Amino acid sequence: MIAADTKPAFGVYVHWPFCLSKCPYCDFNSHVRHAPIDEERFVRAFVREIETTAARAPGRDVSSIFLGGGTPSLMQPRTVGAILEAIGQHWSVADDVEITLEANPTSVEATRFRGYRTAGVTRVSLGVQALDDASLKALGRLHTAREALDAVAIARSVFDRYSFDLIYARPDQTPEMWAEELQRAIAQAAEHLSLYQLTIEEGTPFYGLHAAGKLRTPDEAIARALYDVTQEICARHGLPAYEISNHARSGAECRHNLVYWRGQEYAGIGPGAHGRLDIDGDRHAIATEKRPEAWLMRVEAIGNGIVADDLLNSEERADEFLLMGLRLREGIDPQRYAALAGRPLDPRRIAILREEGAIAISPDGRLRVTQDGFPLLDAVVADLAA
Repeated sequence: MIAADTKPAFGVYVHWPFCLSKCPYCDFNSHVRHAPIDEERFVRAFVREIETTAARAPGRDVSSIFLGGGTPSLMQPRTVGAILEAIGQHWSVADDVEITLEANPTSVEATRFRGYRTAGVTRVSLGVQALDDASLKALGRLHTAREALDAVAIARSVFDRYSFDLIYARPDQTPEMWAEELQRAIAQAAEHLSLYQLTIEEGTPFYGLHAAGKLRTPDEAIARALYDVTQEICARHGLPAYEISNHARSGAECRHNLVYWRGQEYAGIGPGAHGRLDIDGDRHAIATEKRPEAWLMRVEAIGNGIVADDLLNSEERADEFLLMGLRLREGIDPQRYAALAGRPLDPRRIAILREEGAIAISPDGRLRVTQDGFPLLDAVVADLAA
């Protein structure tokens, strides 16, 4: 069990929006460009947006930085170094800051790992997604299983901390197939795995195929069996879930993602980035322009790419805290919810959900979702928030 949130944390998320190709399941803000990217121009814009964001939220002590995407490992190491240097110029950065970079496990991108380490990156997260070539091809990935494992080995040799992602509940996947694949993955994982059930997102190619009956995913019973296999095998190998889709050895949790799930502050930098900043006592929900070139021109013109800057009222902030916090195995402090919402959670709803085995109350008073409740998380959150 991870230690509950004991001190304020502040994260900086930087979004690099470009990919070599668009995966058919992906609904993230990612874009393919066939002409070379003008990295120097984008770096100047990143530095400018960092400067203007820090002016609105000064005096923060940065505990984590996450370079996500898109595919940040398409950036040159000097680009990453310039972004990290700008963050350090405009905010105080903790001595033990966690700096994560998402990377594709291709041989070309793995050659940059030492450069990223020199630039300041302390942790990489690799988008492996599957350990067999047929599944990788079906998922639209450009690497092979061999390339992925080679990249994991390079990451192991360069970084003290690394993680990789896998997608399960793929078409025709059985619990037995997934158990074998997962145990092979754990043999390569040092301390952290992110394991996501394939979801069919509207607007993606997979959505159209699924709607036409050309892509069949496991039914509800098999999906639940796949989830149970995931929990059992990971726990047996010392990688229990600390969040609904994330597994880690004790102390190896992704500190940046904990900032989100614990409802703490973070700045969002880059095209389509989101942030949550406390300014003059109010919680601001901030979003930037998604289209990379439009974001670029906006930053060059006015210093930021912000297209939405909404004040969250007490109810909205409490609901967000509940939605994010209950994803964690540690759960939430009901008193913090009451302070945000101006009212406590309904004790009758809590009693019913406890009786159904969906939630539990820890000895220290924290409310958490049980392992049986996690597959029903959305319904549990909706019931508590009603």
